[in-house]
Amino acid sequence: FIMRLFIKSWIPQCLRILRMPCRLFHGCNRLFTSQIISYYDSVNQYKNELPEYFNFASDVLDEWSQLEKNGRRPANPAFWWVNDEGEEVKWSFEELGFLSRKAANILSEACGLQRGDRVIAVLPRVPEWWLLSVACMRTGIVFIPGTSQLTAKDILYRLQASKAKCIITNDTLAPAVESVMPDCQFLKSKLIVAKGSRDGWLNLKELFAVTSADHKCVKTRSQDPMLIYFTSGSTGSPKMVVQSHSSYGIGFATSGRYWMNLTPSDIMWNTSDTGWVKSAWSSVFAPWICGSCVFVHNMPQFKPTVIAETLSRYPITTFCTAPTAYRMLVQHDLSSYKFMSLKHCLSGGEPLNPEVMAKWKIQTGLDIYEGYGQTETVTICATMKGMKIKPGSLGKAVPPYDVQIIDDHGAILPAGEEGNIAVRIQPMRPFCLFSEYLDNPEKTAASVCGNFYVTGDRGVMDEEGYVSFVGRADDIINSSGYRIGPFEVESALIQHPAVVESAVVSSPDPIRGEVVKAFIVLAPAFVSHDPEKLTHELQQHVKKVTAPYKYPRKVEFVLDLPKTATGKIQRKVLRNREWGK
Repeated sequence: FIMRLFIKSWIPQCLRILRMPCRLFHGCNRLFTSQIISYYDSVNQYKNELPEYFNFASDVLDEWSQLEKNGRRPANPAFWWVNDEGEEVKWSFEELGFLSRKAANILSEACGLQRGDRVIAVLPRVPEWWLLSVACMRTGIVFIPGTSQLTAKDILYRLQASKAKCIITNDTLAPAVESVMPDCQFLKSKLIVAKGSRDGWLNLKELFAVTSADHKCVKTRSQDPMLIYFTSGSTGSPKMVVQSHSSYGIGFATSGRYWMNLTPSDIMWNTSDTGWVKSAWSSVFAPWICGSCVFVHNMPQFKPTVIAETLSRYPITTFCTAPTAYRMLVQHDLSSYKFMSLKHCLSGGEPLNPEVMAKWKIQTGLDIYEGYGQTETVTICATMKGMKIKPGSLGKAVPPYDVQIIDDHGAILPAGEEGNIAVRIQPMRPFCLFSEYLDNPEKTAASVCGNFYVTGDRGVMDEEGYVSFVGRADDIINSSGYRIGPFEVESALIQHPAVVESAVVSSPDPIRGEVVKAFIVLAPAFVSHDPEKLTHELQQHVKKVTAPYKYPRKVEFVLDLPKTATGKIQRKVLRNREWGK
């Protein structure tokens, strides 16, 4: 109720919240593919030059707003937010424009920020995150998202490293920010997203009530910085990845159109946390460049029942979630649910086990289209609509990328040979690749090998150009001279009914140097089984399903696996434990 009042208090009565009946949203035929999508897709395909100036807010969002006014876009909201309490927020592109211009004025006036300044936003999935993201585009302020799971120490590191002049957060994390304030000499203003006021903080709700919506979008060059994401490497502190206005702003036109299969009549739900780069991919840039509706459920915790009920209740056409979530959903048995509107399912973040893909297809009748990329890139490879799905494969290169498997000297390897997954950057660097690791020229230089940007992932390309993931370069296990990728072993294990999920890492061995060890979360029905017998059974199962040398010589049953805030399994944590680091 509070949130409903809160949101409505921003929006004058003259701006009507879209409350069209659900069946109208995508009841019309697939509309003409907009010229907006076609134009930016052609830039990705090198058929049109990259424009010198580009701003996602003025060149994409405001254009959709105009098409909407002219009746040339379906009666679909641009943004649709719900939570567990039954509260709901819907904005058209016009309303999104109106509210984000107000937010832009708040950043420029009350917060005293100028073009090129940096702002850190640590917020859960609340509507304000999207407004502030667009407001930063409108003002030329660099937006730095962070997950709500950051500690005071993490926040301090990010504030010091980025030299951010403003931080935006909520009541939950405000005390953590206050505790590190004495060491943050660059911070000039603090903005809180909360119902009540707090000493020393500007309040977004109060400022919305008194701020004008009259704002002229700044003119930004395509290569000007727009976003910074902190990304963890295998060593050292997180690096700052800089993305330009065009890299993320234009770079998702092709994958939005052909991998996510989005049109202006689609409603896309991506479950990512706002702190993860996948939220920028699939909850901002890809759907909005395609004129689709961004659907958000403010789920504090991942619950399979909430996901299934939401897909049943709302007219969501396109669904994207992490492999971990799909693993949990198929365990839940979805055959009792009806996903009436769902047409297209996507996965990214880490490889999806073929077994999970098969179970999802049996339970829902839908395929899962996998995509692969990094914080430093847009979509590198994907199984696009209409392509043959090869379970266990990431798909093929997505334009404008030329993806190759290379050796450690930058030479291209033949089909079928394992090497480094890489993107060609010579003679021309793709515009939709990160600009640099900020203040870290050594790491920026180290990401290049010959004519290629090296992803740090190992893979194999087949004769048809499909890329299969073997593992992170530092996750590869080298046992008695055999190189073993954890993903293959994990995919074999999950085919056994006892296994809910697993993580495979190297473990020290006096004879072989290192061996394969599997950490396994058991299905409830198998928890009481004899561990020795079950270990043997699982080892024999892996020997049958994949090459026998890959079987886990060590097995440990655990209640859960260490994961990042975004649900990726942290093999590094388990590996370090094994090696006593």
